[in-house]
Parts: sequence; C-alpha cells; structure tokens
Amino acid sequence: MKKENSKVTYFFLLLTLVLSLESVAQERYKTENIILVTLDGMRWQEVFNGADSLLMKQQNFLKDPDVKKKYWRNEIAERRKALFPFLWTTVLSQGQIYGNRLLGSKVNVTNQMWFSYPGYNEILTGFADDARITSNDKDYNPNITVLEFINRNTAFKGKVAAFTSWDVFPYIINDKRSGVVVNAGLTPAASNMLTDREEILNEMMPVTPNPIPDVRLDAFTFYYGMEYLKKSKPRVLFFSFDETDDFAHDGEYAAYLNSAHAADGFLKELWRNLQADSFYKNKTTMLITVDHGRGVTSQEWKSHGRKILDADQIWFAVIGPDTPASGEQKNGQVYQNQFAKTITSLLGLNYAPEKKAGESVAAAIKMK
Repeated sequence: MKKENSKVTYFFLLLTLVLSLESVAQERYKTENIILVTLDGMRWQEVFNGADSLLMKQQNFLKDPDVKKKYWRNEIAERRKALFPFLWTTVLSQGQIYGNRLLGSKVNVTNQMWFSYPGYNEILTGFADDARITSNDKDYNPNITVLEFINRNTAFKGKVAAFTSWDVFPYIINDKRSGVVVNAGLTPAASNMLTDREEILNEMMPVTPNPIPDVRLDAFTFYYGMEYLKKSKPRVLFFSFDETDDFAHDGEYAAYLNSAHAADGFLKELWRNLQADSFYKNKTTMLITVDHGRGVTSQEWKSHGRKILDADQIWFAVIGPDTPASGEQKNGQVYQNQFAKTITSLLGLNYAPEKKAGESVAAAIKMK
C-alpha cells in the first residue's frame, strides 16, 4: 500500500512538473501568430539607401515621368523613407531592420544558387539544398517546410496558409503533401462562401491588363490574402510578392520602385488590420525578407544567380511583441537559414528538420 501511494504521489508530481513546464513554455513569448512576407529580389541597396538616381533612367515600356519627384531626396534617411515609409517609420521605431552593409549589418543566403526556388526553400526549411533544389522548375519540394511542420501541430492544424504571386509555390510548399492552403499565381479564390470582395477580385483578375502575364499582380495576391485573414483567422500566413523581381529583370526601374512602394503600403495596411483585430493585436509577429539579392552595376542590377556578384546579399525586418525595438541594426552577420527557427521559436515550437537548420536570430527575440 505504501508502495502504491508512493507511485501515485510520484505520478502527480511528474504530471505537475510537465504541466508547469508547458505553462512556462507557453508564457515565454507573447507571439501566437506569424505573418511572413517576402518581396522577391528586392535589393538591400534601395531598402537602405533609397532610389538610385543613376538607374532611374532605365525605363523601357513602363515609363513614369514622376519617378524622381516621388522617390528622390537628397538625404538618404528621407530618400529611403519616401520609398518605404512604413518600414522606416513603424518598423524602425517598433521593430528591427537588418542588412545595411554600410553599417556592418550583413544578411546572406547560404545556398549557392542565388535565385528564387533555392532561396524560398532556405527561408522555409532553414537549410540550403544545393544537391536537389537546382532550378525554378515546378518540382515538388522533397523537404518539409516550416509551414508544413507547423501545420502538423494540433494547435495550428488547418490554420496555416500562403498567398503568393508566383505560381511555383504550390510545389515549393508541396501543397499536396503538406495540407497547407496555397493560393498562387492566377488562381482565383475558391470557397463555398466567397466574400463580396473575393467575388470582385475573381471577376477583375482575368480581365485586368498585366505586363507580367505569367505572374499574378501583387495587389490581387494581397487582397485575396487579406480576405482570407479576416474570415479564416489563420495562425500563420505567408505573403509572397513578385513584381519587384519581374520588373527588375525587364530593366524597368521605375516600375520596380513603384512595386516596392506599393508593397510597403500593403505592409502598412496589413499591420494596421492586425493591430485592430483582437485575435492578432499584440500577439502577432511579422517578418519581412527576400529570396535573393541582385547585382550592383547598371546592367547587373537586373539579374541574380551565382554568376552575379553580391546576389547573395539580402535583408530582413521583424516587428512584434517579442522583438526588442532597436531599429536599424549595426554590425553582425545573419543568414537566410535562420528565419525558419526564428518563426518556430517565437511560436514555442521545437523545429528539428532532417538537415541542420540555422539557429534563430537571437537578437530578434526578447529573452524572458
């Protein structure tokens, strides 16, 4: 009898310890939701220095006579704010921005490809896979992304989604295997209960002139995603915008700047909506980054890939309840393979993929 009582006591002590440890883990961070946003191929040079006066002349078919008036300022701080006002006001004052190499803050990819699919694989898995991810072809990703990992967790099941302009993302995220909701490319909203805005977007998208017809315009991606956010309340939502990369490849510098500025406006509207919704307010962290960098010269800025010098240089920003408001970062090295664990760490999940992932960005997370 004594033995039995001692076993029961031991069991309850163990149970109490487990529950208390779970409670500590849950209370460690305030973040309950994650929003990940990428601006495909957006150079760090414009993010931190603003528009380049030497490149403004590169306008072929999508000309904008007001581009200098809109984005040129003599002072760098004002110039970059003209291009990215939300980033250089709200995120600067409430979050962190990494990647200004002029201040010694470096962010790099670790994959050796320096183009989109390998970059997104690295962002979403936490490791480079140069042996298998070698093209932008529509091949299903053999790796389990952090989106799939989170979606397998009971608390997040069915609450993970992605809205992307590029139509390769169903393959990168491997929607068939992962179960993650992926709306990509020219895919309309599909639901038994479409909102009024979704119906309008579905009507407008196929008839709206599109200078990059194989990629969905970012505004459609954003507003489809926003409707999903409002009605489905996902815990993890991934937006990927693509216009900056497409216009850069075409040498349309004004269009590249306009798309970057529009994306900043999307970020502002997204953050405003998150902070106005009790489900998300002060419980959501937003991370903003890119898949790869670009070249530096008047010709190579249009391109990327392993043959383009400095195309491995990227940037990222983060804002949320667990991130110290230290603004623009100075000195230090961060890698693209660290983003996946940063996301799961904030959510209190232990992410241990089959290949070693980069550790979370420690400075971006307050330690309790």
